[in-house]
Amino acid sequence: MQSERMSSQELRAGASLAGIFGLRMLGLFLILPVFAVHASKLAGGENLTLVGAALGAYGLAQALLQVPFGMASDRLGRKPVIVAGLVIFALGSFLAASATDIWTAIAGRTLQGAGAISSVVVALAADLTREQHRTKTMAMIGATIGFSFALSLVAAPALYRVIGMGGLFVLTGVLSLAAIAVVVLLVPAPPPHAAAQAADGVLRAALLDPELLRLNVGIFVLHAVQMSMFVVVPPLLVTAGLPLSEHWQLYLPVVLASFALMLLPVLHADRRNAARGVMLGSIALLAAVQAALAAAGASIAVLALLLVAFFTAFNVLEALLPSLVSRIAPEQARGAAMGVYNTTQTLGLFVGGVAGGWIAGRYGAAAVFGGCTLLVLAWLAAAIGMRPVNRTDGESFTMHTVKGR
Repeated sequence: MQSERMSSQELRAGASLAGIFGLRMLGLFLILPVFAVHASKLAGGENLTLVGAALGAYGLAQALLQVPFGMASDRLGRKPVIVAGLVIFALGSFLAASATDIWTAIAGRTLQGAGAISSVVVALAADLTREQHRTKTMAMIGATIGFSFALSLVAAPALYRVIGMGGLFVLTGVLSLAAIAVVVLLVPAPPPHAAAQAADGVLRAALLDPELLRLNVGIFVLHAVQMSMFVVVPPLLVTAGLPLSEHWQLYLPVVLASFALMLLPVLHADRRNAARGVMLGSIALLAAVQAALAAAGASIAVLALLLVAFFTAFNVLEALLPSLVSRIAPEQARGAAMGVYNTTQTLGLFVGGVAGGWIAGRYGAAAVFGGCTLLVLAWLAAAIGMRPVNRTDGESFTMHTVKGR
C-alpha cells in the first residue's frame, strides 16, 4: 500500500519547483503595476497600442513556444530545458532594462516570453510526485505564484521609486538566474523516463484525447475570465471609493484568505480521489461569482467578498487542472501535453483582455460579468461529461495508446 504522506523527495521537489516559479513570476509581476505609467518616459511610449504590445508580447511569445519547449523536454530532459529557458528570460530582462524606446522594451518582453518553461516545470513536478500527491504539489506551485503576485502589488511601487524601471528589469533577470541555482542544486534528479523520446503516435493520442481537450478548454476559459474581470474590477473599486494606490490593501488579504480556503477542497480531492467533483463544484462557484458581480453594486465590502470567492475557486482549479492533465496524458508525451495546456492558458489571457476591454467599452462592466457567466456555464456543461479520473488512468491511457499504434 502506498504511503498517504508525501515523501521527503516529493516535498523537496514541490518546494524547489514552486521556488523556481516564484522567483521567475515575482520578477515578471513586479513589472506589471508600474510599466504603463513608466512607458510615457520612453520614446514612442505615448502610443498606448505599443504600450499594450509591450505588455502582451510576453504572453504571445509564451503561447507560441510552450509546446516546442514541452516537446524538447520530452526528448532532451526537463532540467536542461528549464535552465535554457531561464537564461533566455534573463537575457530578455537585461535587454528591456536597457530600453530607451518602446520598441526595445517590446523586444525585451518578447525575449522574456521566449523562455517558455512553465509546461516543463509542471511536467517535471508530475515526474517527481506520485499521483495521489500531485494536486498538493500543483497547489504549492499555484500558492507561490499567487503570493508572488500579492507581494508584487505591495513592493513594485516602492522599488520603482528607488531603482527605477531599469532596475526592476535587472532584478527580474537576477531572480531568473537565482532560479537556475535552484534547478541545479535543489531540484531532485528526474526519473529516466522523463527524458524519453516521445513516440509520434502517443503524442498525437495525447493531444487529441477528449478528456485533455476538456481540460485545455477549461484553462482557456478560466484565464479569459480572470483577465476580463480585471479590465473592469479596478475601476469599480475606484468608483466605490478605494484609490488605485490603495488597491493592494484589498488584494493582499483577499489573496491570502483564498489560499486558506482552497486547502480543504484540494486536500479532499487528493485524499478521496475526488478531483472531478471538486472541479465541478469550483466551476459552479466561479459561475455564481460572475453572476453576482453582474448584479452587485459597487460596494467595497461586496466586491471583496466576491473576490475572495473568485480567487478560492480560481486557486483550486489552478491546482486541479494541471494535475488532471498530468494524470491523463501519456507519460512519454507529458511535456508536450503540458505545453498545449499552457498555450491555451496564455491564449485565454490574451483573448480575455481584448474581449473584456471591447465589451466594457461598449456595454459596461455588468456586460463583462454577464459574458463571463455564460462562458463559465458553457465550460461547466462540457466538464460534466468528463469521466472520473482514477489514479491509474494515466498509466492505462499510455498502455492503450502504445498498444494501439
